Amino acid sequence: MKKQKSMLELLIFALTLVLALIFFFPIYFSLISAFKSNGAIMRDAIAFPTSLYVDSFVYLWTKTDFPRAMVNSIILTVTSIVAMILVIPMAAYAIERTHKKWTNAIYVYFLAGLMIPFQVYMIPLFKEMKMFGLYGTLGAPILIYVSGSVGFGVLLYTSFLKGIPQEIEEAAEIDGCSRYGIFWRIVFPLLGPCTASLVVLNGLGIWNDFLMPSLVLPSDKPKTMIVEIFGFVGEYASQWDMVFAGTAISIIPVLIAFIALQKYFVKGIAAGATKG
Repeated sequence: MKKQKSMLELLIFALTLVLALIFFFPIYFSLISAFKSNGAIMRDAIAFPTSLYVDSFVYLWTKTDFPRAMVNSIILTVTSIVAMILVIPMAAYAIERTHKKWTNAIYVYFLAGLMIPFQVYMIPLFKEMKMFGLYGTLGAPILIYVSGSVGFGVLLYTSFLKGIPQEIEEAAEIDGCSRYGIFWRIVFPLLGPCTASLVVLNGLGIWNDFLMPSLVLPSDKPKTMIVEIFGFVGEYASQWDMVFAGTAISIIPVLIAFIALQKYFVKGIAAGATKG
């Protein structure tokens, strides 16, 4: 039995290693291609660069709108995440702590939104943005991102809130703390792992999103970073050195954020999966 168990563990480790290499290869390919010229990429795409070619990075920052696009991506991501943190935890707290039929109906309504693919309501949503005068502004994708994340966010937070004793809140209420004070001073700090999960999951999706900004931001308006990178891919010719240089730059903020929040992210996902 011990021998069979060790063989099984070895097999699982080997499989995990193979999968890790498969997932790591695109990152390796992007990073080595970022320091190669377009001609070198076309000649041998997977070869390691013989010298560090940084002209593509210089061109991106000095001759294109990539810096402005990166600022737009930062504004879009940070503003959306801050709005989510301000709205979603309070909504989940009200639903979890108020056991009434109408709150249960709202909870089911939020969960039902998770079952509808974005592509189904994409065109009506696009027309609605034009009707409200939000087309061509960063406010349109921010509003869509926040509203679209409510369903999953409420599910995540309500699952986590089930493990927080209500006696703590009752003691604070006896001491004269208001309902908002109880939430922001006592409950919300305990939701740190859950908030980290929300930040990582939604922040990564917003940062790398291509479809939404390309829909609501017209071609003559400032773009986001991913849309700007896509502009270097043409029908007959593509500047692959620019594409991979921009991709390498876009990976850095995401990598820093994930490393900083990794511990809390894992805790939040584990707690959300086991509680409730």
